[in-house]
Amino acid sequence: MKKVLILTSLLAVAALNVPTASADDISLRVCEYISVNDKTRLRSFLKNKKLKVRNIFKKIECNGKNLLIFAATKQSLDTGEFLIGKLPKKVVSANLAEITKLSAHLAEDAKERVE
Repeated sequence: MKKVLILTSLLAVAALNVPTASADDISLRVCEYISVNDKTRLRSFLKNKKLKVRNIFKKIECNGKNLLIFAATKQSLDTGEFLIGKLPKKVVSANLAEITKLSAHLAEDAKERVE
């Protein structure tokens, strides 16, 4: 009987201590993966958290900049191309002027996406 009570109480305690991902953790990871140009880890992280770039784009800023401008600033070409491909054309065209100032390669990809 004691074993059953101990086992039940241990399971209850374990169930209460489930770690949750905070918004700060998510934004920190996304910004980190963009800054080091790690497209694979970014895609994997978003998939594991069941997040879409379109949904998080307006909510997350890295160093006060949106994700696309941050990627252009850091010259993160792979992650920048990934973001351009996943964002709506309207969003890409709205950021095109700023991208052009920061990265010629990403500006070219953005222009192709808009057209």
